[in-house]
Amino acid sequence: MNEQDISISKITHLLDESYKLRVNNLKESVKLANDALLLSEKINDKACIGKSLNMLSLFNMICGKGSDALSFAERAITCFEVLGDERGVADAKYSIAGIYYKTNNYHLGMIYLIDALVVYQKYNDWHNQSRTQKSLGTIYEILGDENNASEAYKIAIETAKKCKNKNLESNVYNPMSGILLKKHNPKEALKIINRSIALKLETGDDRGLAFAIYGRGKVYAYNGKYENASDDYKKALNIHEKYNDVFGIGMTKHKLAQLHLEIGEKEIAKTLLKEVVVFGEEYNLSRTKFKASHLLYEIYRGENEYKKALQYLESYLVEKDASVNSQTVKVIENYERISNMKYEQQEENLKREKEAIILKKKQAEETATMRQSFLSAMSHEIRTPLNAVTSIISLLKERADVDDQKLLTSLQFSAKNLMRIINDILDFSKLDSDKMELEMHAINFEELINNIRETYLGMALEKGIELNVQIDVALSKFYILDETKLFQILGNLVSNAIKYTNKGFVSIDIELISVKDNKDTISFSIKDTGVGIAKKEQTKLFDSFYIPTTITTRNNGGTGLGLAIVKKIVELYGGNVLLTSEKGKGSIFQFELVLQRAKAIVHIDQKQTNQLKDKTAILAEDNEVNALVMGQLLKKWGVKIERVKNGFDAVEIAKEVKVDFILMDIHMPEMNGFDAAKRIRDSVNENRNTPIYALTADVTAVNNKDYLAYFDGFLWKPLQIDRLFDTLVNQKKK
Repeated sequence: MNEQDISISKITHLLDESYKLRVNNLKESVKLANDALLLSEKINDKACIGKSLNMLSLFNMICGKGSDALSFAERAITCFEVLGDERGVADAKYSIAGIYYKTNNYHLGMIYLIDALVVYQKYNDWHNQSRTQKSLGTIYEILGDENNASEAYKIAIETAKKCKNKNLESNVYNPMSGILLKKHNPKEALKIINRSIALKLETGDDRGLAFAIYGRGKVYAYNGKYENASDDYKKALNIHEKYNDVFGIGMTKHKLAQLHLEIGEKEIAKTLLKEVVVFGEEYNLSRTKFKASHLLYEIYRGENEYKKALQYLESYLVEKDASVNSQTVKVIENYERISNMKYEQQEENLKREKEAIILKKKQAEETATMRQSFLSAMSHEIRTPLNAVTSIISLLKERADVDDQKLLTSLQFSAKNLMRIINDILDFSKLDSDKMELEMHAINFEELINNIRETYLGMALEKGIELNVQIDVALSKFYILDETKLFQILGNLVSNAIKYTNKGFVSIDIELISVKDNKDTISFSIKDTGVGIAKKEQTKLFDSFYIPTTITTRNNGGTGLGLAIVKKIVELYGGNVLLTSEKGKGSIFQFELVLQRAKAIVHIDQKQTNQLKDKTAILAEDNEVNALVMGQLLKKWGVKIERVKNGFDAVEIAKEVKVDFILMDIHMPEMNGFDAAKRIRDSVNENRNTPIYALTADVTAVNNKDYLAYFDGFLWKPLQIDRLFDTLVNQKKK
């Protein structure tokens, strides 16, 4: 054996030992990996250098040193790409994914995980498939898709068993236990988490044991065994602190704070939560800081400490784009409660005074302005990350295998449902101001109705009821309508029908009533065999925020906005909603729309990228995820882009480079998209007459009439890829 082979053997031994020691002696693991890297560089062996860098990336990620971990992983990718080693590249991408999703950049994390998984599946690498599926399950769970999370966790366990790795197997039991708790099954949750603890003790994985003990603490807390829960949280925290596992430290301290709050020790809870906020800031643990800030906000709100409450609410809102889930609705609800409490207190103090009427009017105006500003920000901040979700799903579906297609389709449906909820909340802001308008386009009507059925079919099947659709054969296949708003109408009515139907069926019946001047009068009926609605409830049912008093559980509850918005949108179409119902005998919601027939739609195949080939564009987008997705999309179509991060740079580059079109985000630092578009139009430059399209998630942006003339159109986030493509192609042909 020559000197080179001896060195490689030594490096392999160092890396093997460093990986084994990570569970009990992370500091020594880092030292051994550094030794391996130095020796690899000495003999200039790129394969060994890449492996050493990957190991250091993993260890730094565990320690919360995200930037160092990312740097090591990127250097590793460079080494492995030179060697053509796709498994080495996959390992580095797995590390990068961990860095991203643990700092709440879930969408980039998902991209890297799926890229890695494709390689691991190609080589039947069960060990890494298990790790990757477990990480994917974590992301699905955070995004609120518990069904796909459970499926990913099951695959992670199966693959762990294939490679006979008990540590990997036990790693999955902790999050699975958490899902069972959410489904109110603490008995099964305790059984699974005890299995995890037993395996961790058997394998000697001290770090992993901390997470398992933490999971058991959650079950104890759920069952009201607070002393046991406290003991477990403290044991877990000691281990996390021993290994400086920052993610585990932040997570466990937050749970301890919740526990102290539940047993009435509010001051201890506040102290712990403030530590978590500082800790989350230090190590870029956005979700940890996010949750702690929200809990502090609720505590101070309950103590009538409004100044402090709003301070933590502001911190909460700053981090909100890191978590697109059910907490979004809660932010709005709690924000409204604070405003209402302040208003009621002032109203009570001044109700006997002459100035009360003037003050009330002034406060109403201020509240309306504040709510509009708040909803504008929420629209931008929620839709921006959701744009990344939907766009990434569309891109991934093109290269996914059959099994992954199913997961991505399910995730796509979940994203659409989340968007429907967000649309309900944001559209409510327009009800009082009459600013809601229809956006009419030629639509494949039959396809839209079938998509609605597919969206809610799983919900119906889960309850064991039928979801039937009957479409009159005399109807046209294509109509001019607002697809999003018709989806909102039928989506709200169908989802409500399913929620309140425990056996039988829900049906969507669509019938042609009459035809005149190429316009069809169409009847829509949504019928169910559910609980029905009492007569006294029916007159209030379409009021904003109204939920029938017969509804006593959150499962059957909601925002109380859905039917109010249904009524408003139907009225925009010139129709009315009629309700026929009797308690215990189901319900029928019926309305008629007059729709103009349209010519058959011929979709341009997005794969015909030559239609935009060699076109150039300025992309002004400050959000890194959206810029990455948009860049890949345009690159696929053959468009060359100049990307800038703010409006000021967009104006400057427009002076220097002639392009075919400009895609302009509205909310950007230094200079917003409105002002940037105005400067480009009003100054002498080569792009003065270049088409400018607003890319925005802010539904209120179109209300800024002073700037509308500067844009050739608005492209709303989440972007519809077909509409984006058609817009750019049609512009090219003008």
